[in-house]
Amino acid sequence: MIASVGMIAVATAAVVFGGIAFWLLAVVVAILMMAEWADLVGASAGHKRLAQYALSVPLAIMAPIAAGPDPFALGLLAGAAFFVVIVTRLPWLAAGVLYCGLPVLALVLINRQHEGLAWTFWAMALVWGCDIGAFFVGRTFGGPKLAPRLSPNKTWSGLIGGVLLASVVGALMHWRFGLPLRMTLATPGLAVVAQGGDLFESWLKRRAGVKDSGTILPGHGGVLDRLDGLVPVAPLAALLVVLPHFYPS
Repeated sequence: MIASVGMIAVATAAVVFGGIAFWLLAVVVAILMMAEWADLVGASAGHKRLAQYALSVPLAIMAPIAAGPDPFALGLLAGAAFFVVIVTRLPWLAAGVLYCGLPVLALVLINRQHEGLAWTFWAMALVWGCDIGAFFVGRTFGGPKLAPRLSPNKTWSGLIGGVLLASVVGALMHWRFGLPLRMTLATPGLAVVAQGGDLFESWLKRRAGVKDSGTILPGHGGVLDRLDGLVPVAPLAALLVVLPHFYPS
């Protein structure tokens, strides 16, 4: 629990400082995630490094000092994945470039907005709230398993508890920081998506025959183990953020 609080504190500080600090933390995390993904899909050490180098190019374009346009960075990310699959003939490894890079692009895009601090914190806090609610409610009430073949400890009561606490986070952000209604109402659905991301990573680990994605966080596994819910949530949250640009009121 202490380690979890520490990780949340570091992430919160990076969000508050924004700019280079937030981008740098996101890049380091993405590179570490790429290494763990490569291990999960059975890539060689050389192919792992190649994927990390390929991912580093669009991540560099996302740097605040470079001020690269987000659509251009997205195109480079897709290009990096294409490069990896052409060179290695490993589609799953190439998919990892998108899996690890897209959340970074999404969070950086959110953070660059006028209300970026509050909105970035919302995207991350709803996942934290979902994880905390799922853990404590599931542990307290137990009940039918959510997906016993993938994650034997997850329960339907935990899912409900996670969605409820995430919804409270969204409501508080709406009341205190003026979180747009579309994002507030989408919070419960994003909490479900976060749980889906957790189950997907559980499937990856079961497929690879390992308990944790890595060992970089003693007692907590790998970086993917901690961020599996945020990976699918971040791009959807970014879409909600930029939606008014496509459909202005």
